[in-house]
Amino acid sequence: MMINKELLLTYLYILIYILLSSGVILYNKWVLSPKYFNFPFPITLTMIHMGFSGVVAFFLIRVFKVVAPVRMTWQIYATCVIPISAFFASSLWFGNTAYLHISVAFIQMLKALMPVATYLMAVTCGTDILRCDVFVNMVLVSVGVVISSYGEIHFNIVGTLYQVTGIFAEALRLVLTQVLLQRRGLTLNPVTSLYYIAPCSFLFLLVPWLLLEQPMMQISQIQFNFWIFFSNALCALALNFAIFLVIGRTGAVTIRVAGVLKDWILIALSTVVFPESAITGLNIIGYAIALCGVVMYNYLKVKDVRASNQQLPVENIPERATKDWKLDKKSSDLFPADDGKNGSHIVGNGGISSLSDAIGDEEAPLLPTARLSHIGRTLLGTHNA
Repeated sequence: MMINKELLLTYLYILIYILLSSGVILYNKWVLSPKYFNFPFPITLTMIHMGFSGVVAFFLIRVFKVVAPVRMTWQIYATCVIPISAFFASSLWFGNTAYLHISVAFIQMLKALMPVATYLMAVTCGTDILRCDVFVNMVLVSVGVVISSYGEIHFNIVGTLYQVTGIFAEALRLVLTQVLLQRRGLTLNPVTSLYYIAPCSFLFLLVPWLLLEQPMMQISQIQFNFWIFFSNALCALALNFAIFLVIGRTGAVTIRVAGVLKDWILIALSTVVFPESAITGLNIIGYAIALCGVVMYNYLKVKDVRASNQQLPVENIPERATKDWKLDKKSSDLFPADDGKNGSHIVGNGGISSLSDAIGDEEAPLLPTARLSHIGRTLLGTHNA
């Protein structure tokens, strides 16, 4: 029996993504928790991630010339990058702050609300329409999360509010990405995303840091271990590139399944690494109900994408390739994102039509974007999440 090397490589990338994503979350919890490393400054930790990512991107683009920078105008930067960076910084800030108050397992259960938040933000911003079948799934997810919260032993209203606020900030960031960036034809690969968004997010975090954490850091005993923070930021950076690799080799279905699998693995691992974060039977029942809603939502989105694919006019391969080349050429004339060496064409086998079809990992200090093909652009105009 022949072993498909490409398939094995795809599964290897998915495994690396799951391990890195779980590792970054557990690592952040360990660093921030007063019971372990005891560095209860989530804004500072997030700023370290942003600063490290921005420096790496600067060297890759300006010093080593690995990737060509995007021809960014001040208008595009002010109207697109700055708002997205603001909500991105907020989602990371609130999400990391939640680690101080609630367990990793409960945080992952709350993250089941992400499709609900994304759908509500999309409907509010006019990029999606209110549908009965999707609304029923959103209600199911919400009921499951409420049951899971009721069964939480160490329920903390402050931590829950931080996490839910971070989820809605991340959902709004995803919607803004579609409205502001992708519809303008702006192409960002992982390195250029870091280059433009990480420094801007760092500056947004600077204000709450000066008001909330900087005074506390002056009067408290802080242990600063360079290798701890360097390895933590390095893992977060590696996670971004793992996400990029997975998006580039798989379709929307595989990505969503990998995300669900990662959540279950992380919930199990968190109870082992942090014994105090015990889970109850009601936790599991509630999360299972919420997961059923998430799975049905994913099924509806993938079904919509496939239906749109079937409605597209049939073209032979040379004609379609010519159209795709012309559209990409037109976009690259305005915003040349790469020099053809970094492989930024990452539309997967399943036809990822929007960022909400890709991996949305709040722990990653990077905005993962994709250059869309002709089919991807067509779908983006009709099926936003």
